[in-house]
Amino acid sequence: MRRVIFNQKGGVGKSTITCNLAAISAIEGKRTLVIDLDVQGNSTQYLLGAKVSDSDKTIALFFKNCLSLSLFGSSADSGLEALIHETPFPNLSLIPSHPDLDPLQSRLEARFKIFKLKEALEKLSGFDNIFIDTPPILNFYSQSALIAAEKCLIPFDCDTFARQSLYTLMQTVAEVKADHNQQLEVEGIIVNQFQRQANLPRQLVDELIAEGLPVLAAMISPSVKVRESHSAAQPLVHYAPAHKLSDEFRALYAELHSL
Repeated sequence: MRRVIFNQKGGVGKSTITCNLAAISAIEGKRTLVIDLDVQGNSTQYLLGAKVSDSDKTIALFFKNCLSLSLFGSSADSGLEALIHETPFPNLSLIPSHPDLDPLQSRLEARFKIFKLKEALEKLSGFDNIFIDTPPILNFYSQSALIAAEKCLIPFDCDTFARQSLYTLMQTVAEVKADHNQQLEVEGIIVNQFQRQANLPRQLVDELIAEGLPVLAAMISPSVKVRESHSAAQPLVHYAPAHKLSDEFRALYAELHSL
């Protein structure tokens, strides 16, 4: 299964959700891959403990190779296999991000390389689950991920402004589905930073459900423990497996696999 975690708003927990769901998948014995398409590299740092300085073993090299293909092909390996890093966590692998993604973007758009990631992932074997972390903006990389994925997960942080942008985001996903990827489905809206005792978050969530939007029942609470897990470069389900939030992530993963 190929899942993209996407929102055009920053700070909604995309990387945290990506890495914890992937970590649970790996703990359950599934061969799992995370692809970090965000130039900030938060998922890369979360899983490896540092950003990768050598662009020759990151997703940036894949996109550079897409630009170098000629009539006679490329002598460089244009696939993804050589870019995969093992993480410290069994069954969990990563293709890291790199700052070189930024200057490549305009050239990739001009050469219409938007389907290259999908083509490469369809050739990639050996993984049960693939999670794609995206930048907090609709750009070449997030569109590539939406085209390559089968399911889309949308983090939502219980804010009035976030609610307004959610409608635009749902329309964006619908357009990508209609134009480029008939397989793509919104698997669910993940309510993050959910304060159960506060009135406004509960009201917002109830209204989204009443509108028929696919809000998932498992919701993620706010906690400083998440920031601690970032600093430790360990997904929360490894850093604090008995913590309430780890239970919430496991409930979220279980719900996704019961749909």
